[in-house]
Amino acid sequence: MTRAEQPSRRSLLAVAVAAATAGAASPAAAAAGSTAGPVRTTRTAAPSKAPSRPVDNHAWTSYTDWRGGTAAGTRAVPGVRPGLAIGTPEGRTDYKDPHTGTTATWEYARWTSPVHRLAVPSTEVIPSWNARTPAGTWLQVELSGTYSDGTAAPWYVMGRWAAGDQDIRRTSVDDQSDGKSSIWTDTFSIDDAASGLRLVSYRLRLTLYRKPGTAATPTVWRLGAMGSDVPDRFTVPASTPALARELTVPRYSQEIHAGQYPEYDNGGEAWCSPTSSQMIIEYWGRKPTAAQLAWVKPEYADPQVCHAARFTFDHQYNGCGNWPFNAAYAATYKDLQGVVTRLGSLADLETLIAAGIPAITSQSFLKTELTGAGYGTAGHLMTVIGFTADGDVIANDPASPDNNAVRRVYKRREWENIWLRTKRYNASGAVVSGTGGVCYVYFPARPTAAQRTALAAVGIH
Repeated sequence: MTRAEQPSRRSLLAVAVAAATAGAASPAAAAAGSTAGPVRTTRTAAPSKAPSRPVDNHAWTSYTDWRGGTAAGTRAVPGVRPGLAIGTPEGRTDYKDPHTGTTATWEYARWTSPVHRLAVPSTEVIPSWNARTPAGTWLQVELSGTYSDGTAAPWYVMGRWAAGDQDIRRTSVDDQSDGKSSIWTDTFSIDDAASGLRLVSYRLRLTLYRKPGTAATPTVWRLGAMGSDVPDRFTVPASTPALARELTVPRYSQEIHAGQYPEYDNGGEAWCSPTSSQMIIEYWGRKPTAAQLAWVKPEYADPQVCHAARFTFDHQYNGCGNWPFNAAYAATYKDLQGVVTRLGSLADLETLIAAGIPAITSQSFLKTELTGAGYGTAGHLMTVIGFTADGDVIANDPASPDNNAVRRVYKRREWENIWLRTKRYNASGAVVSGTGGVCYVYFPARPTAAQRTALAAVGIH
């Protein structure tokens, strides 16, 4: 789960939006007794008629993709997994790391995507990228676009990222707004969705950095974004069960790490996101090496969970719950891809589970809203691993006292509502936000035909 004591700018923006539209109080107050971290909320508004799938998930992944767009010092890399790398750097620049105070000079090259016209004019856009950044390299992802009123959005920084932390501190960037939209840590959001304003198209700009005079380069295999316009709703229609299957996914508790490495969001009690990520990474047969785990105290169980927390940590957000950073972390493991998206129903999750693909879902709820959880939360990540014969959700819930208790069965109707709704009431009776079906999906770089079909069915290509 996440902690609520110190709301991030994202949660404060959510408060302002909710106050303007529904007299809402802070979502940081969502549930008494919850353990919380920088609060993860989203806010959307209903269009006059919602499209059948109010999500557009697009990505650039092929050699042809990388040869398109506008290159300034980058080169397309062919092969089984095509990518983008530094060719001849465009120039040099100084970067002062706001979290270390250190200024260093870097060579850089840029690539700007073609314009992608959103099939769903969107109130929110969340990027994803998959990359390798060897020592001495890092990257920056930016987003710009065009509003439905014909005006242009500025270039927003969506993340400064490296797989390691020896060169820069991985970070989102606060205080970005043009009066029409704002960046909430990792999410582009229209400020007043009720006005009807939407983002109708976007471009992504990728800047690759390396130490001057070296041949090192980041390699980016996937760059994309998910745009959405999910209608406001306190409840969602009930789905009909269609699958009984359970995947064998490792079980890890975040709670056994409480107090460990407090520099990463006060320790394991707030590590729901990296703990969930690590479960699925290991489901696909990957894990850190002994050398990579050598920094973890030997007395700590499941050191790979500590590792995941450290290498998903966002130094500005001051937490491990940055959605794209988790997807990017998963993709640092050999031949894995990671995407942040929104799904529309439990039927979508059944489609993935049927193809052997578990998913990580984001939800918030009161203690009374999810039977058997035993807690309430302003924001929490779980790993969905299957469905019972009755259609109930089988989840590996990291907010469990130990690894043996991680596997939970939650009532289907309760679970789908807390995950898919965009509005809810907190413990004080105020209206606050829900995530509207956000999830992370990790899958092989070369999925099977059945996996490709399932991914395409939920909008991932």
